[in-house]
Order: sequence, then structure tokens, then C-alpha cells
Amino acid sequence: MLERYRTALVSQRISHVWRGHGSALFLELGQLSPASRRDGTSGNGSGEYTVMIEWSWRIENENAIVCGSWSDEGEWERHFQSLVGRNLEEVCLSGRLPELAISVSGNLYVCSFMTSEGQPAWSILDRKAGRTLYVKDGRICEELFSGNRAP
Repeated sequence: MLERYRTALVSQRISHVWRGHGSALFLELGQLSPASRRDGTSGNGSGEYTVMIEWSWRIENENAIVCGSWSDEGEWERHFQSLVGRNLEEVCLSGRLPELAISVSGNLYVCSFMTSEGQPAWSILDRKAGRTLYVKDGRICEELFSGNRAP
């Protein structure tokens, strides 16, 4: 199942990176569509594809972890912006319970690594096809959704 998403994501440009609730990390890929909040103000645009890591993530270079969900939050935005405009070079899984590992041009890497009980908390949304990939019961699952809203 991952291969279909991997094929679609490799070479996609990171258009926007933003922080959701808590330490949730969102990578918006491809062309952005405008989004509005419930109060009518502008929200974060949605890419053709979205990678969401709910918590426990890190950004690495070749030699070190440069930023992570436990880093000083004041540093996050700078590192998020360093990803914008780069292309995804590889998307793969690691570990017995599947964690997401993404290689980005310029020798940067974005990785999920759940540190609490439950499941790895990441998903990949394909807005074109209306489907999302995630982990449930230690296995990769896919679910369909309608419109621009993911489950």
C-alpha cells in the first residue's frame, strides 16, 4: 500500500509546513488550496498531499537531530521554513511498528517516532484520490474520505 503513496510523493515540493494542535506537524505538498477557519479567517492552505505527524517527530540533517517535538518551540518555525521549497526524495517505513521516514532534498530528514502507548501517530493524505494512509493495530491501513476533509 505504501508504494502507491511513495510513488506519488517522491519529487513533490513541500509548499507549506505548519504546526497543528500541540506539537502536530503538517507538511503540505504540491499546489496549495486556500482554507478558511470556522470564523471565516484564512487558515493554513491544504496541499494536494499532506503528511501529518501528530506528535513525536524530529528533523535531522546527516549528522544530528536539528529540531524535534521536544525542542524549544521558539526554534520550530525556523526549521519548518527550512523545509519549504524542498522536494521529497524518499518515503519509507522503519521499525517493527511502522514509523514514517522521509528524505528531503538538501540532506534533511523528517521522522516520526511515537513515544507513548498506542500506535504510531502519522498519516498521509492524498486529497486527489480522497484517501489516507495511517497505522492501526500495528499495520498500515487505508481509508477513503470525501471532499477535502480527512477522517
